[in-house]
Amino acid sequence: MKNQPVVAIAMGSDSDLAVMSEAAKVLDEFGLGHEVLIVSAHRTPDRCRTFARGAAGRGIKVIVAGAGKAAHLAGVIAAHTTLPVIGVPLDAGMNGLDALLSTVQMPGGIPVACMAVGKAGAKNAGLLAVAILALGDPGLARGLAAYRDRMAKEVAAKAKAAARSAGAAKS
Repeated sequence: MKNQPVVAIAMGSDSDLAVMSEAAKVLDEFGLGHEVLIVSAHRTPDRCRTFARGAAGRGIKVIVAGAGKAAHLAGVIAAHTTLPVIGVPLDAGMNGLDALLSTVQMPGGIPVACMAVGKAGAKNAGLLAVAILALGDPGLARGLAAYRDRMAKEVAAKAKAAARSAGAAKS
């Protein structure tokens, strides 16, 4: 049986799934249960409100919300819950700049964390959700530290290989 969902990944359209799946991959890597849903702040406002208000009661601890264009999804969800909400701006035009500005420019009082545009942002949203949850889970904190250590070792190995390759090219 899959782990109880503790993170919700919301997106405004099924076309966002290719990007937002990066957050799900991270959560899978850390063994964290999650739910994925399509909900629109504009086209399904009642569904959006119901989802946000009921998330904590279903055991959700963090919400990741991806949207493009006006990108109101993260803010609307945050307005209806006290759970941490992580916004992922998606490129649905203007290279995602419109969504980035809509997400990052939340007025004071209802915070939304804002990641980078696109797949890197979705991946980092998953990692930020892990970091938030790791505050209360020492095993998850150790797993996150090991993940970062692996990344550092991969970079060091690539740097060493690049140096060898550059040295061979000079010969």
